[in-house]
Amino acid sequence: MYVPPPFKPDRSTCLAFAAARGFGLVCAHDGRKPAASPLPFSIDYASDGTPLLSFHVARGNPLAGLADSRTPWLMAVTGPGAYVSADWYASPDQVPTWLYQSVHLTGPAAVMSEGELDGHLDEVSAVFESSLARELPWTPAKMTAGRRSAMKKAIVGVMMRVDVVEGSFKLNQHKSDADHVAVANALARQADPAAQAIAAQMIALRPQLDYIEAAAVLEPAS
Repeated sequence: MYVPPPFKPDRSTCLAFAAARGFGLVCAHDGRKPAASPLPFSIDYASDGTPLLSFHVARGNPLAGLADSRTPWLMAVTGPGAYVSADWYASPDQVPTWLYQSVHLTGPAAVMSEGELDGHLDEVSAVFESSLARELPWTPAKMTAGRRSAMKKAIVGVMMRVDVVEGSFKLNQHKSDADHVAVANALARQADPAAQAIAAQMIALRPQLDYIEAAAVLEPAS
């Protein structure tokens, strides 16, 4: 991943972002062409602190046969993104751009054992169910044994050791305060929730500035 210095988050910020998102595009290579699938994942850590991604793919997915414990895979995790018009800047002579947050996690992938797959399925459902406003979250235990067994046979669990963590959070960090405020205000006015999310991230970077227009739009929704 190419990352200009102003946009480079630290390792812990990248991992926290990926864990909070929990969904990405996993990519591998079959020797002739790329293979990729969008899927949910969870992150654990080995005893030495190495991040471990857990996910599963359909048994018929070409990725299922590529997890050889040696060849690096890539998990690309992205958040909201938004177009920025050159007209929105306070300074003249600007160009349009796109603001976004993205993290790339790279490392070898291996097929899980049956026991590891059981643990993964329990963990990944618990992670996402915990984000819902529900008193009684769904668990795999609610399935009948036969149905759970049949579903397990249709998937392959994959554990990916993360050796490289890269991130790019492009939020106009290199621009002046005046331009930062002007763009944040303009993004907050857009109907697109992704644009508003980017505006909120920009405000969090420089909270001391005066975002009168953005505050009027974003605060009622918070």
